[in-house]
Formats: sequence, C-alpha cells, structure tokens
Amino acid sequence: MKMESIAERRKLRRKVQGIAAALLPFEADGRIAVEAFQKHLQATQRAGLMNAVNMDTGYVNYLNEAGKLEVLRWTREALGKDAPFVGGAYIEGQDGDVGALYRKQMDAIVAHGGIPILFQTSRLHGKSSAEKAAAYAAVCRGYAHVLAFELGRMFAPNGEIFDEETFRRLMEIPEIKGMKHSSLDRLIELERLALRDAHRPDFRIYTGNDLGINMIEYGSDYLLGLATFAPEKFAERDRLWQAGDPAYYALSDALQYLGNVAFREPVPAYKHSAAVFLHLAGRIPSDLTHPKNPKRPAWEAEILRDCARRLD
Repeated sequence: MKMESIAERRKLRRKVQGIAAALLPFEADGRIAVEAFQKHLQATQRAGLMNAVNMDTGYVNYLNEAGKLEVLRWTREALGKDAPFVGGAYIEGQDGDVGALYRKQMDAIVAHGGIPILFQTSRLHGKSSAEKAAAYAAVCRGYAHVLAFELGRMFAPNGEIFDEETFRRLMEIPEIKGMKHSSLDRLIELERLALRDAHRPDFRIYTGNDLGINMIEYGSDYLLGLATFAPEKFAERDRLWQAGDPAYYALSDALQYLGNVAFREPVPAYKHSAAVFLHLAGRIPSDLTHPKNPKRPAWEAEILRDCARRLD
C-alpha cells in the first residue's frame, strides 16, 4: 500500500467507539479483588468506554467455566441493568463439538446482557476458508450481535491471522458485526479497513494494536488491553480527535509511549504491567497477577511511573 494512499485514508473528526479489555485484579492474598474490579468497570463506563470482560486481559485462558460465569455476574452487577459490555467466548482446550462449546458460552454472555466475541480455536487451524466460514456461520446463527477475533500468535497460540478470503467470508456473516484485529501490523489492518469500506461499510474493525493506537485515525475503532490502564485518558483522546483539537497528538503520543513499554516482549506479561500501573494509581489493591501469567522485572514500577508522569 503506497504512503500516499495511507495518508489519504485518515478520517478526521470521526467519532470512535472505544472498548477497554478489563484487567482482572487480585488482592494481596491472591484472591480476586472483586470490589476493585467492579469499581474499575464503573469508572471505565463513566469515562465513555465500553467494557470487555473474560478477555486475555482478564485471564480468560486460565479461568474455568464457573470462574467465567462469576465474572459475567460481577460485571452485570457493576454496570447496571442495560449497559452493554463485551464478553469473551473461549473454548480452547475443551472437548466436544466446537459449535456447541461456543454457543454454550455465548448463551451465558447473552443471558447476562453481553455481546459475545469469539476467541479463535486451534481446532479450526488448517481448515479451508469455506470450512472456517461455515463453522462461524453455524456458531453465530440466531444471535443478534456477535464479534469475532483475529489474534496474532504473539498473544496466544490459538490465535490466527486470517487470509484475505477467510476475512471476506467472515465479514459476510450477518450476525458478525465487527472483528478485533490483533496482528500488530498496520498494513494488514489498513487492508482490512479497505475491504470493509468496499464490501460492508457498517462492519467495525476494532484495532487490537497496542503498538499502533492511532489506527483510529484511519477508520478503526478499538478494543485494547492498553485502554484498561487509563480509560479516562483514552476517552479524552477520542474526544480530542473528534473535535479536531491539536491537543490530541500529545495525548496520543503519551498513551502510545505507555503502550510501547507495557507491550514489549514477552507480550503476555503486559497484564503484569497493567496490574503494576493500576496499583500505582491506587485503583487496585495489589500488583499481583494470575499466578500462571508471565511477570515483569522488579523495576517495572519505576518505568511505569515515568509513563504516568507523561500522562499527567
């Protein structure tokens, strides 16, 4: 894609839909910090972002079925009766029919008033484009609103970046209203946006590129783990972009600096960075993560203090 065409794609003064993938925090004794979790969901909602729970940021790959249901219940309690939220449907490592496994989790998400987003499963790796699309169509049939995932392997081994044919076939499924794209590759995401604009303009591409959060300038919305670090600052950035306020650029740069620090290798350790950052901000009771999650070094707090200073 030529640089000229990239520049031409910038969509000035666009209203952005932002979704924050919520961190699941822990007490100092290792228990889930339910009250802090609910307060953070409420703060994110007040800021103007939608919450996403049972995501990678919420350790969905480590939770059992009872744990995922608890998260859905806590979320609905925190957000009130009608507030929308996104809930992850994650089936990796489970035995049984793929469609039935997905739909069981989707039913639970919808029952709690959420919008399901389908994590990919390695059980569909190697299938043809037609086979993958048929599987997704069967899974989504009858649901009002479903989102899909396109997740790079640097985040999780069950992830997959689809080829163009598969993406187009999935975009044609009417129940799927949007897709989170997490390749960390701007050019691939720009190609997704071009296909969307040409074939289904109402389809939302949610950038998952925590290393390229300015993809909102080119037509992406976002569903980011980084947004849970500072939801108010993300909401402020979005308002500045919509207003055409040049203050947008300094704030976007400060948020991107935080993203570059937090999402360095190994990428899954960003959840520890999130816990450290939110603990420094006094929003959660400890900087503990799920015990299976990779950890950052002891000096993480100091570098994140610098990120916080840049965000004022």
